[in-house]
Amino acid sequence: SLGQNVIVIVPGANLLLNFEDLKRASDVICKAKVVVCQLEITPAVSLEALKMARANRVKTLFNPAPALADLDPQFYTYSDIFCCNETEAEILTGIPVGNLEDAEKVGRMLLERGCKLVIVTLGAEGCMMISGDEPIPKHVPAGKVRAVDTTGAGDSFVGALAFYLAYYPKLSMEEMIRKSNCVASVSVQAPGTQSSYPYRKDLPQDLF
Repeated sequence: SLGQNVIVIVPGANLLLNFEDLKRASDVICKAKVVVCQLEITPAVSLEALKMARANRVKTLFNPAPALADLDPQFYTYSDIFCCNETEAEILTGIPVGNLEDAEKVGRMLLERGCKLVIVTLGAEGCMMISGDEPIPKHVPAGKVRAVDTTGAGDSFVGALAFYLAYYPKLSMEEMIRKSNCVASVSVQAPGTQSSYPYRKDLPQDLF
């Protein structure tokens, strides 16, 4: 039905990315402000990228998509920010996420596994954030919009969050998440994953 998320994964060329490619990109990775990793390439290569980034004091943002039930435990410890959606959260922890309380349970479990900060995205309900420094969970709601196609909404959120981490590091994490929610909200209002974001004149002016 309209606005419901349906994803088909065809890895293709992504699985050809290997450690040699990573080595060739090491200069770029080590000089970056933020490194984002997912599981659309071979997990071991993603993990090595996170380790390379951490060794060079580069902030790491990990999105376990598509999720693996037997995810290497090192992914938790090498992720400064661990960001998953409800489906991924359930695969990783076995806890079905139907509400904010479930998201909080997931967040606490992932902190116990070594994450520094966990964000569980909840679609139209926004996000839940919890960290070792702030163990009281925070709910960051999303604005109400008419969702036409939610494909790529998670990528929009993660990409926006990486942008704010890199270019607006003095913002609070809560504010970064709020702004990233806004960007993701824009992405679901048109079909396809190509956001019309740069051309929209009705967007909040405080996103930048």
